[in-house]
Amino acid sequence: MNNQLKLILILLINVLCLNNISAQNNGSATFKVADNIIESTSFKIINKKTRELFDNTNGLPVSAEYEMDSPYHRWEYMNGVLAIGMIRLSEVSGNEKYKSYALNNYRYIFDNLEYFKKQHENGIRNPSVFQYFEMGLLDHCGAMSAGLCDVYEFDSQKEYKEYLNRAANYISSDELRFDDRTLVRSWPRKMTLWADDLYMSVPFLARMAKITGDSKYLDDAILQVENFSKYLYNKNNGLYFHCYYSDNGQNGVAHWGRCNGWVMMAQVELLSVLPEDHPKRNHLIHLLEDHIVGLSRCQDNSGMWHQLINKPDSYLESSATAMIIYGVAKAVSEGWINPSYASIAISGWKGLVKKITEKGEVEDICVGTGIQDNLRFYYDRPTKLNDNHGLGAVILAGAEIIKLDLWMEQMKSK
Repeated sequence: MNNQLKLILILLINVLCLNNISAQNNGSATFKVADNIIESTSFKIINKKTRELFDNTNGLPVSAEYEMDSPYHRWEYMNGVLAIGMIRLSEVSGNEKYKSYALNNYRYIFDNLEYFKKQHENGIRNPSVFQYFEMGLLDHCGAMSAGLCDVYEFDSQKEYKEYLNRAANYISSDELRFDDRTLVRSWPRKMTLWADDLYMSVPFLARMAKITGDSKYLDDAILQVENFSKYLYNKNNGLYFHCYYSDNGQNGVAHWGRCNGWVMMAQVELLSVLPEDHPKRNHLIHLLEDHIVGLSRCQDNSGMWHQLINKPDSYLESSATAMIIYGVAKAVSEGWINPSYASIAISGWKGLVKKITEKGEVEDICVGTGIQDNLRFYYDRPTKLNDNHGLGAVILAGAEIIKLDLWMEQMKSK
């Protein structure tokens, strides 16, 4: 180990000590969040009218009254992130119950799909699962498919692969795109590019490249990262805008926190599967590092980031903070960027754990957020205790901080 790296690691270890951060402490906070989710997941079907619970849909009449009881069984992108986080936590902790939870969640959904399919065929748009059947947006399939890819690695069900192929075909052939193949949406204006959609596409595409061996998925994922940077990255401050309007060639008003988090997580997920000798690898790492530098300039003294990244009078927001911690910590421990950046993630985690209650609930998570042309909209978005938009990211952040701690200990011993 060279002297410069030794000095950096000594400084990082001092930061850990000063902040009372350790693998044990990180595990405690992270496990509280994960365990609370597991304990609150019912694996039941509920009659919305009578509140009666059923183990499954067997024998139930086809009626709009029945849906999944647990929010963690809804076919929504947040639960794809949650599955990835749970599996990652199992990997770093050695505790199989978190992986089992992710596998069991998908299994429960698929075991009851035939009933919900009948609902859908009868015109019942069940909020639990309609996105599975309709697949009209990246939100409907991208993140849930990425989670299913990770589940498929341990539970190779034929029906899982069939859905993954269907989702991949939708993204590759049917989703709206600019002429340069950038993925876009039809709203709020015609052909609007959303930063969120980098995560709703790239992690799944990268995983499909790994599962199928087909390089077209990896090529598409790389293209999206490069093009999203072209349209959304602000070179003046190192941050990403929430959107780009093709009708006037202008960016939206906001450097929204969570959209910057989505971008960073997508970049990291792509690099995780990209071959070491890929000709675009160094360029993609450079894009990630530029983003990290921009975000580091806006980090609050508490360690967290704000709802509007560059607006310190906006509230401190937990989901964006978790996503950034995850991205920075993973980039350091994988050796993609200089170890000195670890202090950004460590300080961020110190702030984030203060938002985790003794019960394992996470405070100050911004609710679902669309696009508006005024900053006040973002300032005024409410937060919700334990909102699912941030739980998977918090678990991912905690898992990567645990791994980062272990990595630094290994480097110290060398």
